[in-house]
Amino acid sequence: MIEILQKFEPQFIELEKRLSDPDIMKDIDEYRKIMQERSHLEPIIETLHTLRDLNEQIAAAETMVKEEKDEDLVAMAKEELESLREERDKLEEQSKMLLVPPDPMEGKNIIMEIRAGTGGDEAALFAADLFRMYSHFAESKRWKIEIISMNETGIGGFKEIIYSISGKDVYGNLRWESGVHRVQRVPETESGGRIHTSAVTVAVLPEAEETDIEIRQEDLKVDVMRSGGPGGQSVNTTDSAVRLTHLPTGLVVICQDEKSQIKNKAKAMRVLRSRLYDLEEDKKARERADNRKSQVGSGDRSERIRTYNFPQNRLTDHRINLTLYKLELVMAGQLEEVVDALRMAAGEEALKELQ
Repeated sequence: MIEILQKFEPQFIELEKRLSDPDIMKDIDEYRKIMQERSHLEPIIETLHTLRDLNEQIAAAETMVKEEKDEDLVAMAKEELESLREERDKLEEQSKMLLVPPDPMEGKNIIMEIRAGTGGDEAALFAADLFRMYSHFAESKRWKIEIISMNETGIGGFKEIIYSISGKDVYGNLRWESGVHRVQRVPETESGGRIHTSAVTVAVLPEAEETDIEIRQEDLKVDVMRSGGPGGQSVNTTDSAVRLTHLPTGLVVICQDEKSQIKNKAKAMRVLRSRLYDLEEDKKARERADNRKSQVGSGDRSERIRTYNFPQNRLTDHRINLTLYKLELVMAGQLEEVVDALRMAAGEEALKELQ
């Protein structure tokens, strides 16, 4: 592992040298880019130094075991040696996660879209369950959730819900959630007690700023209409709902949750901008990857990534062969073990490429 980590040392030294140049502050964009690269490399270099120090301590303890005559000192050295080796092995395992290349969207907030797929009402109910799961996870991280648009069913489910999550490292934690989530359970609507299989699609979009992508007015068709859905003073009384159509791509976004047409249009623009940004970044990523598929998934919306089996209290992530028999905890928002396993898998993949 030291041989792999020390490959990053010359790059880190070069960045430090560039940051010490007083002229670098004149170019804010370049300075920000260097700082981002440095923030990714710094923990790698710190781990490298720690591993070198541990290896020196291990070598000294091994020498004492071989050469020391005092049995008590030898016993102490053996005990210390075992502890040092365990610490080194643990640190080497953890360092795999540091090798995940920084994503261009690192640090961005996200827009998450959850849509019911096959399974009718049961799929819509599971879409609501997934929204609650991600909401609890967001609360544990002290992230902020804002509903952008939702299409509810009459029994407490969602045909579709779109919302933003903002906070520290949101994208870094949830970037691998895109895909098809399959559920196996006895639906509340099933009287015969039979297990049904339903599916829900999740999309994770890095939230784009206005500076990230330009939407020309001539490429945009804006339609206003009356809101639909459950009752309320604003429903079917004012033309507050907004439908945006991006003519070059055919993307359509509808937002009707706000009473204000202006607010609905602003929310719809956020979603449209992020979808266009995601399309552009996905295209770049495919070109960079040279058609190679990542072990932890391409982020393709049609890829089945996970199964939630309620009768067996089992969660299976098919991309990394992870199986946990604690589904009730995961559905309560305890996603850390799943997220860490996906990070680790991405790190191991990066490690293979460096070897």
